[in-house]
Amino acid sequence: MTEAGSVRRPARRLTAAGGETRDEIVAEEVAVALVYNGISHAVMMATPCDLEDFARGFSLTERIVEKASEIYDIEVEDIEVGSGGRGIEVRLKIASQRMAGLQERRRSLAGRTGCGLCGVDSLDAALRPVPVSPVGGTVSRGAIERAMASLPGLQRINRMNGATHAAGWAAADGTLALVREDVGRHNALDKLGGALATSATSREGGFVVVTSRCSYEMVQKAAAIGAVAVAAVSAPTSLAIETAEQAGIALVAFVRDGRLTVYANAQRIVS
Repeated sequence: MTEAGSVRRPARRLTAAGGETRDEIVAEEVAVALVYNGISHAVMMATPCDLEDFARGFSLTERIVEKASEIYDIEVEDIEVGSGGRGIEVRLKIASQRMAGLQERRRSLAGRTGCGLCGVDSLDAALRPVPVSPVGGTVSRGAIERAMASLPGLQRINRMNGATHAAGWAAADGTLALVREDVGRHNALDKLGGALATSATSREGGFVVVTSRCSYEMVQKAAAIGAVAVAAVSAPTSLAIETAEQAGIALVAFVRDGRLTVYANAQRIVS
């Protein structure tokens, strides 16, 4: 039996001793359409688990809604596409005021070439200001290292398929309160944001850990959910650093092998 988010597929393994056909467990990836009040807004390739969290988190971090209470209902339905292929529709009912804003955004996109970010048609929109983290919050180096060390043990899907990223929300002491996984690092972080929005988990002094590199969007999404810091196992980009500086959020990367590197707001990281 496989964990949700993984499937079995036949594969041919070749070694020096010869070859054998066997079932391999691989990450499941499907097209997921986010449909707001009956209108499709975006189609993402994602791992088909925790999709309500994904839709909620995406809606919040992309500012389609301002707060979780403006999402009235979420339904997930499998859809047959093409010649027997599988897709999933996640149907959200949102406040009419937010839907009006989304429709205006969609009208501005009609007939134009987008810049590559979902629902964005200009550089100003792509590089929008990010929320500023609360003043005074700090995170200890030990807490970051504890959270990152704990993350692999909570990656249930990745243990089976070896192909999914994870994003975790850690308390100030480094205890991981929530973890979400997906083949896409942004999707995993959106799922985490959606789960956080409906849980009783405290956000005070909390931070995000991710199993990927850290791009602008990862910092933007971490800031949107109220993180004091975002810590990544791999490298940051220059725009991620600039965005973290603007948001007042600490950006920590290369958290591995007993070391880490702080690229932005080093005053927030204490010994």
